[in-house]
Amino acid sequence: MQGKSSPQLGNWLDNPSIAAWIFLAPALLLLGVFVLYPLLYLAYLSLTAGHLTLAGVRWVGLNNYFRLFQNPDFWQILGNTFYFTLGTVIPSVVLPLGLAVLLDRTFVGRGILRSIYFLPSVVSIVAAGLGWRWLFQPDGAVNGLLNLNPSPAWFNDTMLAMPVLILLSIWKQLGFNMVVFLAGLQAIPQNRYEAAELDGAGAWQKFRYITLPGLRPTTVFVIISTVIFTFRGFEQVFVVTGGGPLNATNILVYYVYEQAFGMFDFGYAAAAAMVLLVVVLALVYWQLKIWDRDD
Repeated sequence: MQGKSSPQLGNWLDNPSIAAWIFLAPALLLLGVFVLYPLLYLAYLSLTAGHLTLAGVRWVGLNNYFRLFQNPDFWQILGNTFYFTLGTVIPSVVLPLGLAVLLDRTFVGRGILRSIYFLPSVVSIVAAGLGWRWLFQPDGAVNGLLNLNPSPAWFNDTMLAMPVLILLSIWKQLGFNMVVFLAGLQAIPQNRYEAAELDGAGAWQKFRYITLPGLRPTTVFVIISTVIFTFRGFEQVFVVTGGGPLNATNILVYYVYEQAFGMFDFGYAAAAAMVLLVVVLALVYWQLKIWDRDD
């Protein structure tokens, strides 16, 4: 006798909401285990003190946050982080946009140029950082090209070390952002440009009144993704400068790493990580507000 499914189970599966939750359950389980639980544990850890590998932890409440906000090094590092982010984001939006506009035209070798500009995006940031260290050594290729006397000590100068890291981050992000802008340009209807030409609009007017408004969602995505890329930047600092000289290139993610795995002060490091999380969430909220705003 052929078995029949339970009428109650059939009623559940006929309900779109319940069926949706059933199909979403595996993804939600993974999200909870690998995202939600670590975030909750990070928040708990920020309220504790002690070495996890030795005598356990003890509850200290908001003491880690008080220590953090009273530490002058934290404010310097937070300022470094915003300096690093701002110095990276603006060129990482303007330069890829200009390249995308140029490479959106039809000419011989366009595909080769697109590939060349995209190559930095597929290069490991560690390999790129090692190359940067070699280029900016006192006897490296950059000083040989500049031929200055005396040669700048890029990584030992508190004023020059951060611009070197910013230049590396711009180079690394250039190709990805260019491809995103190219996709955005190709999504703009060509009949808008044709209508503008019939009205006598020039190249700048078409760019100002058609291209930029048409790229608004793309630009918002590029800005936010680049900001998040720079705020979580770790490898370039670890490989190139190690946070020096005199904390001049130390940024928040690297500071969390130092406190957690250098000083083994996991509670204090978790508090710094929570500050970073709040900043990133604020940026995501800002992105959503801009996206939903009707101009």
